Amino acid sequence: MATRTRSTRRAKRPVPSGPLERAAQAILADSGQTVGRLATHNARAVAAAAEGAIASLGEGGTIYFCGNGGSAADAQHLACELAGRYLLDRPAMPAVALTTNASSLTAIGNDFGYDDVFARQLEGLGSPGDVLVAITTSGRSASVTRAVQVARALGMVVIGMTGSQGRAFARRCDHALVTPHTVTPRIQEGHIAMGHALCELIERALFAPEATGSGPARSTRSSPPRPKVTPIRRAKGSRPRSRSTRRR
Repeated sequence: MATRTRSTRRAKRPVPSGPLERAAQAILADSGQTVGRLATHNARAVAAAAEGAIASLGEGGTIYFCGNGGSAADAQHLACELAGRYLLDRPAMPAVALTTNASSLTAIGNDFGYDDVFARQLEGLGSPGDVLVAITTSGRSASVTRAVQVARALGMVVIGMTGSQGRAFARRCDHALVTPHTVTPRIQEGHIAMGHALCELIERALFAPEATGSGPARSTRSSPPRPKVTPIRRAKGSRPRSRSTRRR
């Protein structure tokens, strides 16, 4: 048998063989193109949002996350990346998803209305200089926009995540991370990509500054422990402190 040449042995790119495969190819291509556009259009916004979060954590602040449905899952996902770990072995960071306490959500929803399920929690937990990451793909979620109003009234920094139809919502935020798409799944994919970038920038800046800009930082397990970033703790019933009196 004759030996095949290298050119004939090279595998050809498969051609979609059926309607489902063609549809899958189109969906994945659209997803990849959307996420790929973030590096060009959103890097500056992600960096600015990270800078705000880093400053807050450095002063003892807490980062709160909220959203509904898939955005609630994203809120919990990103909170755990900071409270647990992302890439580095390091102290926990104070990050809270306002979507996880079923008793609070149902009590507030029942007694005050669903629009207040996040805002009411922030009224009791938030302090000036804390951060709210508010996620709404449409920009029209009343519970999320209400939380933004309360956060701004408290003097918190607001990072908003939305889609291309949420420009009005984006203008209410200090930092807007807008996925350039109108379809909810594509927007959510952009949110988690930018959320991961946000977590990585925060983690590098606070626990591995020498690694900034050089790719994923290596574990600091064997390094001397760094000071733990601790949240402000207020006595029960006390009023929030002003930014100028926050612990440094």
